[in-house]
Parts: sequence; C-alpha cells; structure tokens
Amino acid sequence: MAKNKILYICQQVTPYLPENEESYLCRYLSQAMQERDNEIRTFMPRYGCVNERRNQLHEVIRLSGMNLIINDNDHQLIIKVSSIPAARIQIYFIDNDDFFSRKAVLHDDEGVEFEDNGNRMVFFARGVLETVKKLQWRPTVVHCHGWFSAIAPIYLRKVFAGDPVLRDAKIVVSLYGDRFEKPLNASLRSNLESEGVNDENLSVIDTPSYENLLRYVISNVDGVVAGSESADAGLLDFARKQGKHVLEYQSPETENFYDNYDHFYEELFQ
Repeated sequence: MAKNKILYICQQVTPYLPENEESYLCRYLSQAMQERDNEIRTFMPRYGCVNERRNQLHEVIRLSGMNLIINDNDHQLIIKVSSIPAARIQIYFIDNDDFFSRKAVLHDDEGVEFEDNGNRMVFFARGVLETVKKLQWRPTVVHCHGWFSAIAPIYLRKVFAGDPVLRDAKIVVSLYGDRFEKPLNASLRSNLESEGVNDENLSVIDTPSYENLLRYVISNVDGVVAGSESADAGLLDFARKQGKHVLEYQSPETENFYDNYDHFYEELFQ
C-alpha cells in the first residue's frame, strides 16, 4: 500500500520545457517519491512550445471533453499524457486552444507577460482538479510548484472542501524565484467568487500582485517549501508566522535531499 498519494501540480517539468531549478525538481521529485513507495500523479500545462511529436503526447479521450467556464466563456478541457520511460512515470497535460496554443509559456518573446495569465492559471488549476475527480484518485498530499499552480489550494479549500475525492488532502506550495512583475487580470477575484469562493479574506487579491496572491494562498495551505534560494524571504517569514510547516531551502546536492521531502509530507499529518 502506498505511503502517500501525491498530486504534483507543476508550472513546468523537464524534459518538456528547458531544464532549470524548478523544472528539474518537478521531474526528479516525482520519480524519487514513487521510488519511496508513494503513488504519484504529475500535471503541467501543455504550453504550445511543448513538442508533442518528440515527447509522444497523446490525448486521453476518456478524460477530455469537459467544458470549464472562465469569465462567462466556455473553454474545452483536453487531457494529454506522456511517459518518461527512464523514470517510469507519466506526466498529464492540461490543454486548451484558447489558453495554450501560443508558442510560449508565460510571456512573449520580448518578455511581456500575457494579459490572460490569471485566466490561464484558473483554467489549469480547475482542469487538474476536475481530472483527478474524474479519475476517482484520492490524493493525500497536493503539492503545487510555481505561482502558475498556486490558485489550486484556493479551489481545494473553498470549492472542493466537501468533495470526497479531494477534501482530505494536505496542501503544500513550493516557492521559487519565478515571480510575475505586474498584477494579474483584475477579474481574478470575481472569477473565484463566481465559482463559489466565499471568503471575507478574498479582498487580499483585489490587486492580484505576486505578494498578495501568494499570501492568500499560504493562508490556505498546510506546508510551504522554499524550492529555491531566491524564494521570497518575506513570504517564507509570513508562512512561519502563520504556523505553517516550512521546509527550508536545501540544495539538491544535499545528502538525503529527497528523503527530506518524504519526511516533510509525513510531518503534515502529525
């Protein structure tokens, strides 16, 4: 029997996107936790720059076809999957032509952040959680990597809190140095309210800056991980003051690096 069922919601995973601190960790943490007798599912967006042919992505018909409403518009949810044979793991992809067909990730070639990143983030989080529900796979830990995945804890706490598949999961968010510079679209709060997020603290994201969004998210999780040496020190201090479990930054070269993550997940239940 698996020690934990861990759902990884990742902004990026190598080899599908170029290797960096975050994409590397998401790739190898998934493998390491599976090797430590945990059951895992890993999701990322199917950005338009992900090469489907080279990475052998294929659509999972039985999971695709649902429509999600974002800003009063219907958007089709498409689920694809690819395998990393050397790791014996699968990566699930959330896809939609409106949000993920452009040949870029979160900004254009000149570094300008996409105006609809907030809506894309919402679609990604909703898509992951609706797919997990359809799979009837009950995670015991949900670990979100990168700000693009960070809205998922709000849905778990405020929208799916009574759902038998998702209600009992412990929630973790990893902070990296991947902040966005300009606030997300101002409709983020109204989007969440229209989806059933009823929370007096939602006013924190009236201006959805990086700091405001992550402070609101941290208030709704069980644990916070410093995934990078450049993770925001103020947000980590906020998490400590909130009494959250915090896994401090450690280099991947650290002895027992992956074991420390495994132990951290177990501490969430104590």
